[in-house]
Amino acid sequence: MQGLKISGYKKAFMLLMSLSVFKLSYAQSVVDTRSLLKEIISYDAVAKWPQPEYTEKQASSYDRASIAPGKPGWFANGDASQYIRTDTVAGRVEKVMLDADGPGAVVRFWLTTFKRHGNLRIYLDGQKSPILTIPAYDLMKSGLNVGPALLAPHSSYEPKEKGGSTLCLPIPFAKHCKITWEDHDTDNQPRYYQINYRKYSKDCKVQTFSLAELGTLKNLIAKVNQKLLNPDTVMAGQHISAVGTIKANGHLSIDLPHGPHALQLLTIRLDPPNDTLIDQAMISIKFDGTQTVNCALAGFAGSGKGFKPVQSWYRSIATNGTIYSRWVMPYQHSAQITLTNNGSEPLSISITATAKKWNWDKNTLYFHAKEKDENNIPVRKTEQDHPIEWSLLKANGRGVFMGDTYSVYNLMHAWYGEGDQKFWVNGDKFPSEFGTGTEDYYNTSWAPVVIYQTPFANAPRADNADSFGQNTFTRTRNLDRIPFTKSLNYTIEMLGWQNGFINASAVTYWYSNQ
Repeated sequence: MQGLKISGYKKAFMLLMSLSVFKLSYAQSVVDTRSLLKEIISYDAVAKWPQPEYTEKQASSYDRASIAPGKPGWFANGDASQYIRTDTVAGRVEKVMLDADGPGAVVRFWLTTFKRHGNLRIYLDGQKSPILTIPAYDLMKSGLNVGPALLAPHSSYEPKEKGGSTLCLPIPFAKHCKITWEDHDTDNQPRYYQINYRKYSKDCKVQTFSLAELGTLKNLIAKVNQKLLNPDTVMAGQHISAVGTIKANGHLSIDLPHGPHALQLLTIRLDPPNDTLIDQAMISIKFDGTQTVNCALAGFAGSGKGFKPVQSWYRSIATNGTIYSRWVMPYQHSAQITLTNNGSEPLSISITATAKKWNWDKNTLYFHAKEKDENNIPVRKTEQDHPIEWSLLKANGRGVFMGDTYSVYNLMHAWYGEGDQKFWVNGDKFPSEFGTGTEDYYNTSWAPVVIYQTPFANAPRADNADSFGQNTFTRTRNLDRIPFTKSLNYTIEMLGWQNGFINASAVTYWYSNQ
């Protein structure tokens, strides 16, 4: 039988149709609670430009006297009980915390207060009745049984009085989301909040969150909690190892497999694991001939200064001194990891890199980690004392911000962390994120000087109860990561309880096409 012949025009038409069907099916994939929960525990997801695309926003109780840089009130510090507006609903007075058009998803809800009387309400898609009513300014009283990785009290939490909580359960919405607070107090309790949310393009299909759907996700939620609280320390792939003693000013390097791969697990062991030795060690990584990682090993691992245990999703430091990095780091051709000893004592060290093959495409991004150190940074008590904004990172190009480790040596016997974090995305005239205080950003509250560990925020070091000496906070971002197409500037206000000085070191983590 004679074979069927297809003309060049027909071939082109069929190819075009198949590509159109592929694009249509991809565009019609639905964002829902299930897909977002799966994204949380995907190491690979953060190494690519987000699909579907979104912009990250934050609603918070920042002081509304802050209007613009250089104008009076920019460093105003009355960051409590500030709302968008007041609505009257069924005779109730409700203060609006978030009013966002969809499609979108709430991906982080942080709040704190003293006394908790009142009602929080979450309305979705313009419904008159809230999908969730919480009988207190306390997410722990929401009735959401989603496990400690997705809903946790702050280190300062007290069930009846002071303290807050953070919810990381994604709440997608197709059309609209409004969150309100109905207060019953007569003593003007301070209400602080930060709500991070994604805003998708109008053609993105989002299935709105429901409690009925949540009830069908018990097994997935259990898996999310198990993985977030017990992240991998062994992964399949090609293992490249080296063991040796690095002399003063010496280094140890390993090369990763040639061709498109991704470093998915990096394990480093110092012997013995002490503060002095780890503070001597630097790590640098080159991908495709360009150095994108260059920082202190302790900062890279989330410890800041010294060898302190860390238990988080992307990085951990075990009590036996083993460092695990689970950042996925793709490359096209080549990669080299180098450990350098900047101290006077030799470093006995072992390193194992686990790499896997990677399908490099236009959405793949390079991993970056960069350190900034500065001594004698002025911290000021009020705006009249002329505080400054300290920039932790300025990045250009297309990328996604993933987090930081902020290590402070406080030269005062008083709290240094009243300042707000701000994120300026793609030349913002006003920050996309405007925080409410340093510790608030790191998922805790009320100036704690204590150790705590959670999957996405940790305080691995706190030397003294009055915050004098060394302190470290670290936060890594997941569903709340920040995409940028042109530029990103991350700053923090240098405000404290008294005038003084700190020494600060910040290691920031992000992905970029550069």
